[in-house]
Amino acid sequence: MRQADRFMNMYNHGFVRVGACIPAIKVADPSFNARSVARLVHEAARKRCVMAVFPELVLAGYTAEDLFFQDALLDSVLDALDTLKRETADIDMLVVVGAPLLVVDSLFNCGVVFYRGRIAGVAVKSFLPNYREFYEKRQFRSARDLPVDVIGLCGQENVPIGGDLIFEATGIPGFRAFVEICEDLWTPIPPSSYAALHGATVVANLSASNVTTGKDDYRRSLVANQSARCIAAYLYTAAGQGESTTDLAWDGHAIVCENGTVLAQSERFSFEPQVITADIDLDRLVKDRAIMTSFADSRSACPHAMRFRKVSVGIGRPEGVILPERDFPRFPYVPSDMALRDERCYEVYNIQVQGLAQRMRSTGIENLVIGVSGGLDSTHALIVCARTVDRLGLPRTNIKAYTMPGFATSGRTYANALALMRVLGVDAHEIDIRPSCERMLEDIGHPYSKAEKVYDVTFENVQAGQRTSILFRLANLHRALVVGTGDLSELALGWCTYGVGDHMSHYSVNASVPKTLIQYIINWVAEKGILGDEASSCLMDILNTEISPELVPGDHAHEPAQSTEAVVGPYELQDFNMFYITRYGYPPSKVAFMAWCAWHDRDLGSWPGVPEGRRNQYTLAEIKRWLRVFIERFFAQSQYKRSCIPNAPKVGSGGSLSPRGDWRAPSDGGAEPWLEDLEEVPDEV
Repeated sequence: MRQADRFMNMYNHGFVRVGACIPAIKVADPSFNARSVARLVHEAARKRCVMAVFPELVLAGYTAEDLFFQDALLDSVLDALDTLKRETADIDMLVVVGAPLLVVDSLFNCGVVFYRGRIAGVAVKSFLPNYREFYEKRQFRSARDLPVDVIGLCGQENVPIGGDLIFEATGIPGFRAFVEICEDLWTPIPPSSYAALHGATVVANLSASNVTTGKDDYRRSLVANQSARCIAAYLYTAAGQGESTTDLAWDGHAIVCENGTVLAQSERFSFEPQVITADIDLDRLVKDRAIMTSFADSRSACPHAMRFRKVSVGIGRPEGVILPERDFPRFPYVPSDMALRDERCYEVYNIQVQGLAQRMRSTGIENLVIGVSGGLDSTHALIVCARTVDRLGLPRTNIKAYTMPGFATSGRTYANALALMRVLGVDAHEIDIRPSCERMLEDIGHPYSKAEKVYDVTFENVQAGQRTSILFRLANLHRALVVGTGDLSELALGWCTYGVGDHMSHYSVNASVPKTLIQYIINWVAEKGILGDEASSCLMDILNTEISPELVPGDHAHEPAQSTEAVVGPYELQDFNMFYITRYGYPPSKVAFMAWCAWHDRDLGSWPGVPEGRRNQYTLAEIKRWLRVFIERFFAQSQYKRSCIPNAPKVGSGGSLSPRGDWRAPSDGGAEPWLEDLEEVPDEV
């Protein structure tokens, strides 16, 4: 198989596709129901699923009631199981179908698990509802009442049966499935909780669940919460078209969740059969379980709660090009739902403000010193400072804001810095750092002092260091705290001048906020007019200015001469890389695959917070190039800077590179394993 074809198969990157199926049935007609189920099984197989799940008692119909005691119906169910054995003979997929089975003179509510023409096992319902409209104990017995753990079924001997079976795919790492049935989920401690602690990563729930007003919201929250508690994927299927409406109604509600997030849902009250599919990220589930120490602690805290049997099934990864249906947000730090915009901005601001306010209260210091460049980071930090002093009941003149033009400061950023300080009503000042920088360059014998245009790292860092040195001395003078402006993206890439430079401050309000989120928030502030129309105009101009350190002079005095992103890569890509590498520990090949899916062909449109003229698409070669830059800078070059950074509030999940707040790594580490994995990424597809 070509390298490109392997790369373009989501199953090679830890994803699996599952299907939740709602067939049209006839009550007490297993032959019809088996054919209906078989059609959806083949549809799920065509969609390249590795698991298809059907509702509770679907072969007979949940509403068969006392007909479950009729031999003719039970015999017909066995014939239907034989039909499904034939229909699944050539399908490399787990198929889970609800059926009533008579076992040693008792009826059990079961989920029969098929794989390639054989019955791999039979899951049994543990908790039987017998209240309100439910009276299942009239017909069925609990899994706890099973007198055997294997049965003969449809010509097979020693078929595992019980409420303790986990089906493990030998060809798909991390794919371990558990089946529970309807009411099992409604109990204080569902069987799936124990199954997850014993390794199950995918839970299937075969449900009937009649519909009543508002029940869909309850189901959805129940499924989502259980998937989050178990750090698992959860497939839920509720009975639909064809069930008897003598006393109840059925909406055919199918839900697929992953660790608290709803990935897919069926159309409720549909008259058409449905197969809803979702792509599960097994890597995420396995990695989160490994990271969360409390998950393993829960296992050891209840060692005698349940014992589980593992059933191996030979499911392998489907081959060929299989692209995910799942959406990968281009901006993982930014909410894609516009309705969440105000809430997210409110939270980010208040976390930053609360952190800075607490530091001011604890030190008894009421003044702040901040350098204002007219760029994104200092703009956002200055707004945070303004909100902080407002909350503390202090005048904004307690903010001592300084713009410090240097050799490469552009007219555009200089004007924006002055305008922003003025409109916010802070105590604004200007200090030209060029004379003091020239003196230092002369003192150390730099060629620039001899009229040579040598713009090396020394030339750049003299300016960055001089600004920070001045800010600290101003803090001494005004009994103030120096507020750092550097952001999370810069920390990841090591894009800061170490020590006496923008690396250091008394408190760093932006250190947990990535560049893309800062862009988003500034856009939000401007769009909402929170600071007034004049400020909004200034903020939009800042947002649309080239991101630059402004340390090397250029030919155009009005615009920045340097481009940060030309060196470290586009921040929109690097924030994507940072999120999935630091939050989930994904290998570069998977991150590149996800980035290609997110960025290769979709129009960005009017995404808030993205400057005008930004790229909407990236080729795989570009993604690979900038991912290599990220790996080299993050793993091999810049950890020593992160090992000694100022205090800063953690804002989001996976949003801190502080050794105290989250990320811990050796300063002497290398990047070889990540670079080796990156070679698995082709240059083009």
